[in-house]
Amino acid sequence: MKELFGGLPWWVKWVAVPVIAIVVFGSLLGALFAFVFKLVIFVALVGGLVFVVKKFTSSSSDSRDSW
Repeated sequence: MKELFGGLPWWVKWVAVPVIAIVVFGSLLGALFAFVFKLVIFVALVGGLVFVVKKFTSSSSDSRDSW
């Protein structure tokens, strides 16, 4: 690794390379977090929909049984 950065100026090692790493991996991590967040929202919405539908269908079947 020293041979790779040996002849380069100091600002390449201490400024350019970290900035490139933050841009590349930061956007990848941001995309990953956005995907996970959207997945959690999707699961919560589908779970809520299933809960509401089951609650209303079970209460309507109970009212039909009482007739």
